[in-house]
Amino acid sequence: MKKLYFSVFIFSVFFSSLAQAQLSATKDAQNLVIVKVIADYKIDDAEYAKDIESLRSSERFNQKLQRMLERLSNERSKDSKNRQIIKILEKAGNDIDKVLNIR
Repeated sequence: MKKLYFSVFIFSVFFSSLAQAQLSATKDAQNLVIVKVIADYKIDDAEYAKDIESLRSSERFNQKLQRMLERLSNERSKDSKNRQIIKILEKAGNDIDKVLNIR
């Protein structure tokens, strides 16, 4: 009987940790989506429209962005730069969520 209780306990701990990991991954993905959607929305902000249009037409700035993107990869998730960028984006999404979310 003790083995059964122990097995049930281990089973519940295992699945609760899986659920926590899934919830965490979902929250991280949600934070990335929040950053993307808010950035897309704010890029049309009248206050920045002129500067953004100037940057879009700047060959020098576009080359700089391209070099930055070449340093990243969606396939090498263990790369330290990729991890740093993901953490920054997840934190930004979480901060935006806290500011704008009405609970």
